[in-house]
Amino acid sequence: MTATGAQTPSQWPAMSMDEVYATLTAPGAPFEMETIEIGGIPTRVYKNAPSTLRDVFEGARDWGDRDLFVYEDERVTYEAHYRAATALAHALRDRYDIKKGDRVTLIMRNFPEWSMTFWAVVMLGGVVVPLNAWWTGDELEYGITDSGSSVVIADGERLERLLPHLPNFDLRGFIVTRAGGTVPKGIDRFEDVVSERKKYAEIRDRGMPDADVQPDDDCTIFYTSGTTGRPKGALGSQRNVVTNLVNSSFGTARGLLRRGEEIPTPSPEDPQRASLISVPLFHVTGCHSILVPVVASGAKLVMMYRWNAERALELIERERINSFGGVPAIAWQVLESPNFNQHDLSSVESVSYGGAPAASDLVRRLKEAFPMVQPGQGYGLTETSAITTTNSAEDYEAKPDSAGRPVPVCDVKIMDDAGNEMSVGEVGEIWIKGPNIIKGYWNKPEATAETFTDGWLHSGDLGRIDEDGFVYILDRAKDMLIRGGENIYCVEIEDVLYDHDAVMDAAVVGIPHKVLGEEVGAVVQVAPGHEVSEAELQGWVGKRLANFKVPVKIDLRTEPLERNPNGKILKPPLREFMKQFQRDG
Repeated sequence: MTATGAQTPSQWPAMSMDEVYATLTAPGAPFEMETIEIGGIPTRVYKNAPSTLRDVFEGARDWGDRDLFVYEDERVTYEAHYRAATALAHALRDRYDIKKGDRVTLIMRNFPEWSMTFWAVVMLGGVVVPLNAWWTGDELEYGITDSGSSVVIADGERLERLLPHLPNFDLRGFIVTRAGGTVPKGIDRFEDVVSERKKYAEIRDRGMPDADVQPDDDCTIFYTSGTTGRPKGALGSQRNVVTNLVNSSFGTARGLLRRGEEIPTPSPEDPQRASLISVPLFHVTGCHSILVPVVASGAKLVMMYRWNAERALELIERERINSFGGVPAIAWQVLESPNFNQHDLSSVESVSYGGAPAASDLVRRLKEAFPMVQPGQGYGLTETSAITTTNSAEDYEAKPDSAGRPVPVCDVKIMDDAGNEMSVGEVGEIWIKGPNIIKGYWNKPEATAETFTDGWLHSGDLGRIDEDGFVYILDRAKDMLIRGGENIYCVEIEDVLYDHDAVMDAAVVGIPHKVLGEEVGAVVQVAPGHEVSEAELQGWVGKRLANFKVPVKIDLRTEPLERNPNGKILKPPLREFMKQFQRDG
């Protein structure tokens, strides 16, 4: 998903892909593998990966007085972060009786307290449930109750959104951070719980609470939209997260060997790396592929109250940012900023993106703007704990329409509807297996059985694999669109539209967008005898679903929508029709 820049060597590639993988996974090599049983299924794992996130967190304390987080003008060091997170862990155990396996819901913007909460819960062996901070109160209530969370930790904005829903919860505690004014009775302030209003760096050092945490213990529940009904909770393990930590560093090592360069040995004396996070931590990309690797490596993570390209350029210059990215929209907005040439951006060495369709022109634009940066992309899902394939550096330039080769511990195959594996170049559903695959869907055995077979995840995506083992994502088998990295399942919006008395039929499709990849569009057949406006239907959806799910264009019709012999609406002609409403920014 990430590439670092240099000039392409004339003899590239110095090693074949097979030689690179053999070298990096050989006995004693950084990515050495072994086969173990996980849930009764033989699975390749990284032999030298940390056992649990407790190991990762304890090791990160060595970075001491280095800045870990920069949030606007606030700075939090590794030591201060360690003390605050461990203090919260003690409070969760002693005050709220959080034990191994208990769920704790986390809902907030990208604040330093997000990370403190995440590490506090997982070091106890608890299960952290990061909910989408953009969700409505109804959606948040569903996530809290469905997960069976015992404690909710949220920011002030989310508390306001949840106030009408508080009587519906059976919680041991509700903790709020960054809430102005008074808070309702029964709500505890984060700073009182962890620090008695002291600065984080002044909190008494108590170390991590004792806890028996094992690699395959439950660890996270990230909610992912489903093709029918409510979102499903993807249940991840400690091993899932630490596997992705190792996967995150594989692409860089692979690129170096392909170029004929040596993999450098990390040293505490190396200059500190700095990353600008532009995606939410409540997605696996932000949490597993950015937060965890940053903490493990001693890097600095720069946060923003909300994404703004102009502010991002200022921070890249001020904090000497080495890497940024997230989804293609982020890269586009930086490139097209009118202030782009007014900032010193020479520190940038890496631009990464994934999670949404990327225009081929983006690669050219990035190369022109950042001559020393070679962009990269990758492929992964919530169910794969982020990374499955990576494509970077010269390999990305050679195959810009590919999502790349699978990481060493992942197997990928293409299957037909009958469950038969297909040949090289043939199109079918992508199945994935590895130690990064989640355990299943929380309290949804039927959905789990439909999606997982003997350790293989049925991705729902259509693709092919070429003769070099590179994966190509061609379409989505599930009826889904992706807006700026946010998965949006069309049926969820269609169900809301159908609830309106004036809607007789409805189809939601994507409208191409240069920056976001896609926006939400809808075609609606108005019921006879009714009148309704586009604005009224947009308001109807907006009251029930998060803002990013509201159609930007609703085409109103009186004639029936075309269907196939099985009764399904024919969406390809509707997608073609909606292209006329495409916007570039």
